[in-house]
Amino acid sequence: MCGRRLKRSVAFWAFVFIRTVTGLAGEGRSVWKKDLNLSPVNGTQMFLYDTFPKKFLWGVGTGAFQVEGSWRKDGKGSSIWDHFVHSNFRDDASTDDSSNSYTFLDKDLSALDFLGVTFYQFSISWPRLFPTGVVANANEKGLHYYNTLIDSLVHRNIEPIVTLYHWDLPLALQEKYGGWKNESIIDIFSDYATFCFQIFGDRVKYWITIHNPYLVAWHGYGTGMHAPGERGKIAAVYTVGHNLIKAHAKIWHNYNTRFRPYQKGFLSITLGSHWIEPNKSDDTLDINKCQQSMERVLGWFAKPIHGDGDYPEELKNKLYSFLPIFTEAEKNYIKGTADFFAFSFGPNNFKPPNTLAKMGQNLSLNLREVLNWIKLEYTNPRILIAENGWFTDSHVKTEDTTAIYMMKNFINKVLQAIKYDRIDVFGYTAWSLLDGFEWQHAYSTRRGLFYVDFNSKQKERIPKSSALYYKEIIQENGFFLKESTAALQGQFPCDFSWGITESVLKAESVASSPQFCDPNLYLWNITGDGLLHRVKGVKLKTRPAQCTDFVSIKKQLDLLEKMKVTHYRFALDWSLILPNGDLSAINRQVLRYYRCVISELLKLNIKSMVTLYYPTHAYLGLPGPLLQRGGWLNQSTVLAFQNYAALCFQELGDLVKLWITINEPNRLSDVYNSSSNDTYQAAHNLLIAHARAWQIYDKQYRSFQHGLVSLSLHSDWAEPANPYFNSHLKAVERFLQFEIAWFADPIFKTGDYPAAMRQYIVSKNKKGLSNSFLPYFTDEEKKLVKGAADFYALNHFTTRFVIHELQNGSWYEFDRDVQFLQDITCLSSPSRLAVVPWGMRKVLKWIKKTYGDIDVYITANGIDDQSLANDELRNYYLGKYTQEVLKGEMINADILE
Repeated sequence: MCGRRLKRSVAFWAFVFIRTVTGLAGEGRSVWKKDLNLSPVNGTQMFLYDTFPKKFLWGVGTGAFQVEGSWRKDGKGSSIWDHFVHSNFRDDASTDDSSNSYTFLDKDLSALDFLGVTFYQFSISWPRLFPTGVVANANEKGLHYYNTLIDSLVHRNIEPIVTLYHWDLPLALQEKYGGWKNESIIDIFSDYATFCFQIFGDRVKYWITIHNPYLVAWHGYGTGMHAPGERGKIAAVYTVGHNLIKAHAKIWHNYNTRFRPYQKGFLSITLGSHWIEPNKSDDTLDINKCQQSMERVLGWFAKPIHGDGDYPEELKNKLYSFLPIFTEAEKNYIKGTADFFAFSFGPNNFKPPNTLAKMGQNLSLNLREVLNWIKLEYTNPRILIAENGWFTDSHVKTEDTTAIYMMKNFINKVLQAIKYDRIDVFGYTAWSLLDGFEWQHAYSTRRGLFYVDFNSKQKERIPKSSALYYKEIIQENGFFLKESTAALQGQFPCDFSWGITESVLKAESVASSPQFCDPNLYLWNITGDGLLHRVKGVKLKTRPAQCTDFVSIKKQLDLLEKMKVTHYRFALDWSLILPNGDLSAINRQVLRYYRCVISELLKLNIKSMVTLYYPTHAYLGLPGPLLQRGGWLNQSTVLAFQNYAALCFQELGDLVKLWITINEPNRLSDVYNSSSNDTYQAAHNLLIAHARAWQIYDKQYRSFQHGLVSLSLHSDWAEPANPYFNSHLKAVERFLQFEIAWFADPIFKTGDYPAAMRQYIVSKNKKGLSNSFLPYFTDEEKKLVKGAADFYALNHFTTRFVIHELQNGSWYEFDRDVQFLQDITCLSSPSRLAVVPWGMRKVLKWIKKTYGDIDVYITANGIDDQSLANDELRNYYLGKYTQEVLKGEMINADILE
C-alpha cells in the first residue's frame, strides 16, 4: 500500500562516494580493549538524550585563593600563593581583588540562585582563619565570613561541600617547616580540620580534605609552576605526596571517630587526572603504557586510599629510590579512608602536556572512559565529579560558545557512564562559578560560568552562555531532544520517486566493444608482443551498432535494477561532447552513449534526471578553450552553455523529462576565490547561463518534450552555535542568504539578489572592511532569471553550526562574517560532516516559507563512509534523513507536495 497523496516531491538519495567495558576489579586496562567491530552508530557510543537519576546533585565550585581576593584584609595571613604571585608574577597578575568574593558574597549567592544548583563546593582559606597556620584563636572576621556563607547556603537549600585545603598553605608553615615536605604539617593540618568540623560540621555534610594532591606535589615541588615554586627534586615530590596521603588519612579517621556519629557527614579527597588513549587499541604494549600513565598520576594517590593502602607497582618498580614506603600498619590505616571517590577532570590535569607521563600515547578528554577505569580499578565506588570544565581565553567575556560544547560533551559522558556502564556517579561540579585567578595562567584564561571584569569596582557577576546552558541542564536534569519529533511509522505517496545520483558519467569508448561492427579478423600475440594482428583478406559479417555493445551500461543497469530505484541522476561531460566548447565539433559517439544509457534505463522503468554541467572544486568540467578564456568570468561561456544545453535538449530531450542545468553553482566560490568580485561575477554568469538554458527549453522544447528544468543548489541547514546570543541567530540567517538565497532569490522570488545580502556587503564597504561588489541585473536580465525553474532541487548533506565573526577582507567567505563550529558531541563522518537528520526537515520548511508552494526535489543526500561492505554509518544516515522527509510529508503537509 502507498501513503496518502500530498504534494509531489522526488527524493534522490545520493550515495556519496566522495561499549560496554568489561573487566574485573583492579583491571582498569580492560577499558582500552575495544571491540574493533563495534558499529560507528552503536547507540551506547552516541550522544544520549535522557535524564539523570532523580536525586542527582548539581553543583558548582570555586577555590578560595582564586576568587576571595582581599588577601590582606581583616587579619588574613599570607599564603604560599600570595608570596609566589608577588615574587614571580607581574603586578597586573595580583590577586589583591580578583573576583573579591570576600567582599561581594551576596553577588556570589545571587549567581548560585540564578543557576539553581543543589550544592556549592568552596574551599576555606586556611590563613584567613589562622594567619600563622597554627590553631589558636581564630580570626573572627574570617570565621564570620564562612559562617555567613554556610548559613546562607543552608537557607537556600544549597548543600555546602567544603574543601579544607585548596593549595593556599599559610606562608608561616612553609617558612618554618618547609611546607608539605615536613611530616610535622600533618598534625597541624589535622588540628585545623578538627576546628572546622567543630565549628561548621553541624551544617556541612560533605567534606573534601585536599584538592588534587597530585598538582600540589608535582607542580609545587617538581616543575615549580605552582607555589611554593620548588623544582627539580624528585624525592621531594614523592615525600610531599606521601605526607598529603597520610594527612588525609589522619583527618578521615578523626572525622570518622569523633564527628561522624552525630554529624552524619561524608569525607573524601579530590583526586585529579588526565586520560590517555593507546596509539593502537589492539597493541598490548601501548595499552600497558596507558595503564602505567594512569597509575603514575591518578593511581599514585587513588590506590593507597581507594585500593589496598599501597602505591601502584609501576611507581614502586620505577621510583624505588625516591618513593617512600608505607609500613603494613600505615597501609591498613590509609586504605578505605574515603566515603566516595571525588574526581577532578579539567585543564589543570592536562597542561602543560610536556609535564605529563604520556608514555608516548595520546591525551584524551573522554570522561566516560576514565570513569570506567576508576570503576574497574577501585571496585565501583560512588563518584562525585568534584571539578569539571574547560577554559576560554581572557578576552572572551560572556559569549563562551566553545565552553558550552565542552560542557555538553563532559556532562553527557557522565550520563552515558551512569546509564550504560552502571557507574555510580551521584553529583557533578561545574568549574568554576566565576572568573578568577587561574594559578600559573593568572588572568590569561577564564573558567567561570559568570564573567567578572577584574578592573571594575563592583565586580558584577554577569552570566555567560555556559551559565545559561548549565542552568537549562539543571532544570531538565539532563538532555531533551528539542529539534525532532518521535519516529513515525508510515509510507510515502504511491508516486513518490526514489533515486540514486552520481556525478559525471564517463562515456565508454566505442573502441572498447568493436566485435560487432569491425569486419576484420584478428589473431592475438602471434609474435609474443601481446598485440592483435589483423588477418589480411578475411572479412566477417557485421551488424549495426547496438546499445548493448557498451559493456559498462549492462553493469550499471544490473546494479540499478537490484536497488529498485525509480530514477537515476547522472551528469553529462560537457568537455567530451563539445571538446572545442562550441558546436564546431560535436562528439556524436559520446551523445550516442548517453542516449543508450537513458533508453536502456527506460526499458527497466527507470527514468533519468540528467545534469548538463557538474563542476567540482577539483575538476571545473569546462571544455579546454572556454577554460583558457577565463571560464565563467568570461560572458562568452554563457552563450557556449546555452548552445550546449540546446544541443542536449535536441538530442536527448525526447527521452529525458527531468533536467538539471548546473549542479551546485553556489559552491563554485571554492574555485573562483581569488577575490569576492571574481566569485560574484562567476556566480552572476552562471545564473544567466542557467536562465538562458531554461528559456530555450521553455520556448523551443517543452511543448512537445513535456519536461521540467531546474538547477541544483547546495542547501545545508544552519543553526546558531550559541542559541543564547542574537548575533549567532543573525549569522544563521546571513549564512542562508549568502549560501542559498544568493541563487534562489533571483530565480524563485524577485529576479534579483537578496536585499539582505546586498545591504550587508554595502555596510561592510562603508566600514572599510571590504571592497566587494555584487553585480546588478539589468531589467531584461531580471525578467530572464525570475521564474526560470520548474522545481526547487536541493543537495543537502549536513547542518552547520555558525558563529558571527567579523572579518576584514574582500573575499566571499569574509563578506558573510560567519565561522563554523564543530559540535564534538555530534555523530560525524570521517570528513567531519555532522549527522543532524532534523536539519533536513528544517531546510525544507525554510524553502516552503521563503519561496512558497513549489515542488521540491532532493537531488543529493548522503554521507561518506569508509567501510568497504558493511556501511553502517551510511545506512544509519539514510534511514534517519528519510525519516525526517517522511515527517515532513505526514506532519507538515505544507512543506512538501
